[in-house]
Amino acid sequence: MAARTEIEGCLNQWLQPERFKDYGPNGLQIEGRAEIRRVVSGVTASLALIDAAIEAQADAILVHHGLFWRGQDGRLTGWLKTRVERLLSHGINLLAYHLPLDAHPELGNNARWAARLGWRTDGRFGEQDLGFVGTQDQATTVERLAIDLQSSLDRVPTVLPGDGRPLRRLAWCSGGAQGYFEAAIAAGADAFLTGEISEPQAHLSRETGVAFLACGHHATERYGAPAVGERLATQFGLEHQFIDLPNPA
Repeated sequence: MAARTEIEGCLNQWLQPERFKDYGPNGLQIEGRAEIRRVVSGVTASLALIDAAIEAQADAILVHHGLFWRGQDGRLTGWLKTRVERLLSHGINLLAYHLPLDAHPELGNNARWAARLGWRTDGRFGEQDLGFVGTQDQATTVERLAIDLQSSLDRVPTVLPGDGRPLRRLAWCSGGAQGYFEAAIAAGADAFLTGEISEPQAHLSRETGVAFLACGHHATERYGAPAVGERLATQFGLEHQFIDLPNPA
């Protein structure tokens, strides 16, 4: 068992949220009980995850997508009231780290995604250095890369093949980073991998020859929260459980 304040302080030290201009608050979003014994990690603080954490008798939930975002009107009504009420009534702390959990060089979504696929990182690119890039020892094809991604992520990626060149320099950024495609091209990538695709990326891929693979927002962001949860469990002797709820996005 560890104090909530001690755990939050440790997370802030690891993830350094003050470095990022983010879309919402990082750190403790809902204050629950002061002592934490069991932590549940997940991607998004949905009602389903909250209910699963209650079932698991968690004292804290650690997520990538929290409850509060820039542009919300701030009223606790509807779905937001339900989620907050459920957390407060069960004394569960909610800790959320967005961009810091994408960017961390060891525990973040991008770092853990790369480790899962065996990609080597040798640089960063894009706004706030959120994108990762690396030249691989052996080139691959877009077809082989798509197969590896489907096997690892359990999801069929949307593939824009580019000009069919051998893929040696890969760039990636988890989640909704399709807007980083031009920065990835400028970084010399043969292929860019992210979670989502929008209309402009098809044209850019055809015109530049750089492959683009959209692998799923949720699917590419399942790795940071459990990695941090496991590190907390080791550091403080806590119980940790990662709960991955299916999401087609």
